[in-house]
Amino acid sequence: MSNRQRQRGFSLMELLIALMIIGVIATLGIRALTGNTDKARYIQANDKMRTMSQGLDQYYMANNGKYPDLASWEAMVEPNSPLVKKNLIPANMPPKDPWDQPYEAKSGKGTYQLKCAGDPNNQADRPPIVYEPGLIVGGPTGQAPAEGAAPAGGTPK
Repeated sequence: MSNRQRQRGFSLMELLIALMIIGVIATLGIRALTGNTDKARYIQANDKMRTMSQGLDQYYMANNGKYPDLASWEAMVEPNSPLVKKNLIPANMPPKDPWDQPYEAKSGKGTYQLKCAGDPNNQADRPPIVYEPGLIVGGPTGQAPAEGAAPAGGTPK
């Protein structure tokens, strides 16, 4: 029998090349997954802020053009909040954004402001998001004020 017929396994060099190829493919896959995870966190933060903004707008319409006097996001999401009691926002809204940073928020008679600091590791692609009556700055689509929307003062154009 020749040497070629007796060889039944792989050589060390063949195994190393196969492992290297698997490593490169795994690295590319993990990098793509990480990018999508961060993008999903950004979208999730924007959705929470949109839900809060819609709850505040519904409160405004039901209460003769006044927003509730709440000094923080935590005050807005606590069980005794008028937004939670009137079912304008879900009772389980998180007090922190997906990066474990606190949301910033305040509301008063004529206006409100909601803010998420964005992705602390990638401010260029996922900058801070700010919601005010009729104004959205930042977010996944980089939205601008809608035509005919209420300005920051709370009154329609």
